[in-house]
Amino acid sequence: MGCKMNAAVSFLRRLSLFVLVSSLCSCPCRAEDSAMENIVTEKKAEESHRQDSADLLVFILLLTLTILTIWLFKHRRFRFLHETGLAMIYGLLVGVVLRYAIHVPSDMNNVTLSCNVNASPATLLVNVSGKFYEYTLKGQISANDVDDIQDNEMLRKVTFDPEVFFNILLPPIIFHAGYSLKQRHFFRNLGSILAYAFVGTVVSCFIIGLFMYGCVMLMKQIGHLGGDFFFTDCLFFGAIVSATDPVTVLAIFNELQVDADLYALLFGESVLNDAVAVVLSSSIVAYQPEGDNTHTFEAMAMLKSFGIFLGVFSGSFALGVATGVVTALISFNFTKLRDFPLLETALFFLMSWSTFLLAEACGFTGVVAVLFCGMTQAHYTFNNLSPESQDRTKQLFELLNFLAENFIFSYMGLTLFTFHNHVFNPIFIVGAFLAVFLGRAANIYPLSFLLNLGRRNKISSNFQHMMMFAGLRGAMTFALSIRDTATYARQMMFSTTLLVVFFTVWICGGGTTQMLGLFNIGPDGVERRSTKHESAWFFRIWYNFDHNYLKPILTHSGPPLNATLPACCGPLARCLTSPQAYENEEQLKDSDSDLILNDGDITLSYGDVTVSTDAAGAHTSGTPVGGVAVNSDEALDRELAFGDHELVIRGTRLVLPMDDSEPPLPLDSHRHRHKNETMS
Repeated sequence: MGCKMNAAVSFLRRLSLFVLVSSLCSCPCRAEDSAMENIVTEKKAEESHRQDSADLLVFILLLTLTILTIWLFKHRRFRFLHETGLAMIYGLLVGVVLRYAIHVPSDMNNVTLSCNVNASPATLLVNVSGKFYEYTLKGQISANDVDDIQDNEMLRKVTFDPEVFFNILLPPIIFHAGYSLKQRHFFRNLGSILAYAFVGTVVSCFIIGLFMYGCVMLMKQIGHLGGDFFFTDCLFFGAIVSATDPVTVLAIFNELQVDADLYALLFGESVLNDAVAVVLSSSIVAYQPEGDNTHTFEAMAMLKSFGIFLGVFSGSFALGVATGVVTALISFNFTKLRDFPLLETALFFLMSWSTFLLAEACGFTGVVAVLFCGMTQAHYTFNNLSPESQDRTKQLFELLNFLAENFIFSYMGLTLFTFHNHVFNPIFIVGAFLAVFLGRAANIYPLSFLLNLGRRNKISSNFQHMMMFAGLRGAMTFALSIRDTATYARQMMFSTTLLVVFFTVWICGGGTTQMLGLFNIGPDGVERRSTKHESAWFFRIWYNFDHNYLKPILTHSGPPLNATLPACCGPLARCLTSPQAYENEEQLKDSDSDLILNDGDITLSYGDVTVSTDAAGAHTSGTPVGGVAVNSDEALDRELAFGDHELVIRGTRLVLPMDDSEPPLPLDSHRHRHKNETMS
């Protein structure tokens, strides 16, 4: 028994020694392999970092080249090609070079394995020799492009996540549109702008959708359709290409000083119809009939989508306005940020950007929210900012808008060659161009006819032709189309959308100057100011409420509340009115006061001539200069057109700022001439 025990102990000792020796021999090998693997990983990370830097450098050089070419064009006064068209051309050239001239060797570590799963997981854990690695889903590719994907690492690097456009590049563009909106011309044409933006966009969407569905049916009959393409897909395509972006035309309009009303109609329509197109496209995606067939027509599902449209738009609108009001209150009384312009500008910037992200996080549409946030902040918050912050915010968002817009157009040109899943179908492309033309025509001409029935200042036929021609597609159409390219239908829509944007920016944008000459649309003449009868009744009511109550509460402008509220509300009025409002009472400035020059009783004083107007008309009282009789209507027109005048509304004295570039008053020269004759 003892011998057996001794033998067992001896065996265990030998076994332990063998295990120890084996482990000592194997540990250096494993450690060496692990060290080599870490070195390889670090090298790959360094190479990836260099590649990413080179890719970003490509876009920086694109923007730099675009800016230098813009300077050359402005210096030479070339108007046949806008900066966005230049950016697309440079993007196309770089895309060609990356696609065909630069070859990145295939990475031999890329391995294609087959795995049978029911769905594509967003995150995949792979066990490689006992080590787990995490992989994220990039998207679906066709079987024919597998080898091409492995051999074009650089092309994949310059392809951005579509969420980058929505969360980073779009917000400053949309906010700048609302923040820089010329309120006087916008509200003077508010009814027409709303009609074009809401009714016109919906009409255009359905006309394009119906026309494209006919093209899809034709493609299906002749066997040119390679996948599913439903009517809802056609409506979605109609919604995204109904978003206009006439940035090229508006830039030329601004340079040539074209009619202010035409500029306001085009700019106002493009600003609002972008928001409408975003909500409309999301409502179409949300269309979900009951049953197995999710693409059949069902009245209840359509009503539900319509309800989603109204709910999302109104919720986004309310959220944007609320954020703008909160920013105005923060900069009004609750803080003394005016003493620190840098902090004030930083808070303004962050509050503006957070509006977009908050709306998206809440299930609303950030485009609508940030648009109306910009309009609200321009109306209220801007008046509370320090002069330094006012200049900084204007310049900051103007710069961000310029860079973001040109970056997007450069990327458009690049994606024509770097996107891997293009589907170009000649029938669908030709049909899309015809459908876009018909949809734009159905938007402009019938609505203009109906609007002219109630407008005193008619939209002329030449203006209508110009609006028809200026329906360019741009950043919003591209961003909506690239956001989802997972299916065959969405890939075909994205490829066709690129061609539509290229054509409208290059051909329509480049021919703007020639079309202005063809339609005899020259520089704007004497600026016309609205009167009571020409202003919308709703806006007159809103203006009085805003001027008398909201402006004094949210800003340092507007009359003190003790002048507009009943006497019994005196303590409340003194509590809500800022001290600056009392200081500015004698020289009150209101950015909207020139929108409505008649409201009950208005008196305008110029020198020795006093022009009083009411709802019935106008009359002149006072002593004419030099005994020269002045017709009341002519005097009123001259005062409204040129003179620096004072506006008295319900006891409140308003000094209306006029542009320094306005021509001298004809009546003024007549007075000087008469004085010279009298002295002689």
